[in-house]
Amino acid sequence: MKKLDKILDNVMRFLMAMAMLSLVVGGSWQIFTRWILRDPSTFTEEFMRYMLIWASMLGSAYCFYRDKHLTLDLFKRRAKGTVGLILNVFIEAMTLFFVIYVFVYGGGRMAMNSTNYSPVMQIPFSILYMILPLSGCFIVVARILKYIQLYQDMKINKKEAA
Repeated sequence: MKKLDKILDNVMRFLMAMAMLSLVVGGSWQIFTRWILRDPSTFTEEFMRYMLIWASMLGSAYCFYRDKHLTLDLFKRRAKGTVGLILNVFIEAMTLFFVIYVFVYGGGRMAMNSTNYSPVMQIPFSILYMILPLSGCFIVVARILKYIQLYQDMKINKKEAA
């Protein structure tokens, strides 16, 4: 389990680093061609737009993985005991439902049914749209790993209490 957790962490960090590196390289190239060569590159704006989408979706998946995502915990903080547990389970279930339905299912269908090509780079939009199911799968796997870890911690705490 720890090995899978480390592999997932490394893969997500590597993908985010590559997306950010491509943004830095693309931005530098755009500045160089615009100001030094006086002939702006035509593909860098489109490329950087797509890479920004990929970087933000990978970053949001990583935030879910690290439990650093934005939450509205107005009620969650106030609920204690059984009510708090039920509320947490409900919130997690709704989050997983949303991610599976919108990101994995909806994003996958959108990527598979896309027939358009980007105007400048002429790459299929399906490549751009594949980040939705990919980040959705990362989020689902990250949440499942969290649930397994919580379950194992509960078992350990029960053994220590007995």
